[in-house]
Amino acid sequence: MFSAEEAVASQLPVHESGFTPEELNELLSFFESNEPVSSNSSSENSSRAIYSPDERKQRRKISNRESAKRSRWRKKRHLENLTNQVNRMNIENRRLKNRLHLVINQCHVVWGENEQLRSESFALWAKLLDLYWTLATMQCNHDNSRHSLSCFNSNKLSSNSIN
Repeated sequence: MFSAEEAVASQLPVHESGFTPEELNELLSFFESNEPVSSNSSSENSSRAIYSPDERKQRRKISNRESAKRSRWRKKRHLENLTNQVNRMNIENRRLKNRLHLVINQCHVVWGENEQLRSESFALWAKLLDLYWTLATMQCNHDNSRHSLSCFNSNKLSSNSIN
C-alpha cells in the first residue's frame, strides 16, 4: 500500500486540509492497521495527549513551516499568473495600437481623397455653370427677335435655380 512517507516525498500539491505530515502518517497508519477506530473524538484527544509540550511545540513549528511554504507557493503561482496576464495584455495593447495607427492612416487618406473630390466637385460645378451661360448666350444669339434680352434673363433665372 502507499505509505504516508511516499505521499509526502512525492511532492504532490497539498490540498488545504490543515494536516501536518506527521498527522497524515498517523491517519494512514490507522487505515493500514486492522484495529477498529471509534467514532468519538476521545481517541484523537488521547493520541494528542501522548505528545509532550516540547513535542507539540516542535510539531506546531513544523506545521507552521509547511503552511508558510504552501502560502509562499500560492503567492509565487499568483505572481506568475499576474505576470502572464500583464504580458498578454501588453501584447494585446501593442496589437490594438498598431490597428489604431492603421485606421488613423486610412482616415487621413480618405480625408485627403474627400478634399480632392470636393475640389473637383466645385470645379465641375463652375464648368457646368459656365456651360449654362454659354448655352444661354448661344440660344439668345440665334434668336434674332426682340425677345433675346428676355430669353437671356429667363436662362439666367433657370441657372440660378440649379445652384
